[in-house]
This record gives sequence, C-alpha cells and structure tokens, in this order.
Amino acid sequence: MFKYFEDLSKLCDGIQAQGQDGKNIDIKTAFNLSISAVKKASKSGKKIIFIGNGGSASIASHMAIDFWKNGRMKAVSFNDPAQLTCLANDYGYEYVFEKPIEFFGEEGDVLVAISSSGKSENIIKGVKAALAKKIQVITMSGFTKDNLLRKMGSLNFFVPSDSYGFVEIIHGAICHCVLDTILCE
Repeated sequence: MFKYFEDLSKLCDGIQAQGQDGKNIDIKTAFNLSISAVKKASKSGKKIIFIGNGGSASIASHMAIDFWKNGRMKAVSFNDPAQLTCLANDYGYEYVFEKPIEFFGEEGDVLVAISSSGKSENIIKGVKAALAKKIQVITMSGFTKDNLLRKMGSLNFFVPSDSYGFVEIIHGAICHCVLDTILCE
C-alpha cells in the first residue's frame, strides 16, 4: 500500500506539460494557463467540454458536473449512453465526439480531451473537430511520450506511466486542481 502511494507521489512530481509547439512548459505555468482559459471561456458565456472513454469518460462526466454545479460554469460531457450508441450506430464509434462537437461546439469554448493512451481515434477526431471550430484544446494523456493527443492541444498534460489507475487518478486531480483553484480565488 505504501509503495503504491509513493509511486503515485513520484508520478505527480513527474507530470509534464507542453504547448502546441511541443516545447515543455513548467507545470505551474501550465496550470495557470489552464485556469485562465477556463475562466475566460466561462466569463464569455462559453462552455467547457469534456470527452473521454471508459475511466476517462467517468472523469469527463464527473468534471462536467463539478464545473457547472460547483463552479457555476457552462460545462458538458458527451457521454450519454443513448447519444453514444446512436452516433456509434449511425456514424461509427470513431465519430461519437466529433459529431456533437461539430454541432454544439463554438469558438471560444474549451475542450478537455482525456485519454490514458492518447491514441483513441474518437478522441483524436473530437479534437480535430474542436480545432476546426477554433475551440481551445487542453489534452490529458499518458502511456507513451509520442502519443498523438499529446501534440494536439494548446496545452498538453502528460502522465509518464502505463498504469491506467495512476494516469486516471492524476488526470482527475489535474481537473480538480483547476476548478478548486478557481473556486478559491
């Protein structure tokens, strides 16, 4: 048990962040930029959109609820079972985030794309749809440093681990940190 928490602590210290240009950003600056992006979108009446699969879908849903209920911001996740199965049936599972972002996304929104592997096709297509609409993208990934998602956002958080549990815990903590910092201001 203690080793688990020691390993988790080391990973928290090892979180990496990059800008769209692929250059490293210190973690404090990355958090501040994320906080600024969320606050700017919220003050402008825009949305914070969360997407993810599996455990990352749970994080996306949880964060969307916390951001709107606790943070009083427009926030949504596209993880409704009927919506997912409809879009997967009609278009293919790789389009389940692209299609709602194309329809509901607006310039000035912020998309938080969460994928442990950073290579889920539906997340990548969702990010591309967001970028086409001039939506600011914040990514959260793990596993391999060269995953595609890590190169797509204006801010990209990376957890250097191949453990779903560790990556998901830290992704959730990053989201909570952004919201809790805003709530404490």
